[in-house]
Amino acid sequence: MTFLLTFVAILAGFMLGLLLALGRIYGNRITNAVCVGYIEIIRGTPLLVQLFIIYFGLPSVGVLFSPLQAVLLSLSINSAAYQAEYLRGSIQAVEGGQMVAARSLGMSKWGGVRFVVLPQALRIAIPAWSNEFIYLLQYSSIAYIISVSELTFEGKFLAAHTFRYLEVFAIIAVIYVVLTVVSSEVFDRVEQRVSVPGIGAAVNVGLRL
Repeated sequence: MTFLLTFVAILAGFMLGLLLALGRIYGNRITNAVCVGYIEIIRGTPLLVQLFIIYFGLPSVGVLFSPLQAVLLSLSINSAAYQAEYLRGSIQAVEGGQMVAARSLGMSKWGGVRFVVLPQALRIAIPAWSNEFIYLLQYSSIAYIISVSELTFEGKFLAAHTFRYLEVFAIIAVIYVVLTVVSSEVFDRVEQRVSVPGIGAAVNVGLRL
């Protein structure tokens, strides 16, 4: 369940984050304002508050979500705001002259973005994207608050029945460390495999504090 929450949230957050990043860079003033507003509101409020609004607040206006749906939605919309800033920084790190060259070859604006800018920007974004994956892996533990049976919830259940809180949560901490180290190693290998000489890592914009 921990991996399900993490993978779904990182992928859904990436798709929405990419649209937000493109809207900020290439959209008109209205699109830009909407994207900036979304990003600032989501980054300006705690993930736990967003989860409570979705799970406890929306039912008051007739919008109901199961615990799993609420957690997936809150993690995804939260991650999208941060990924949008990572991707925006990566896109802007690609030299502007490449878009000019693409347009001079007859490509449309979005053709240049799709075939020239994004392939490079996504490579640059890998370090920030790997950090986001690790954040989500750890933040998925908030799901236990609304009784989604992920790693922390199962640990709490086991500890309550055995009264061995120290041992159980120490093991859980070790599991999270192992998952984090393995994930970091996988992303490092991916980054090395797809790296292109002359393309450096972009400055990570909007990092979580």
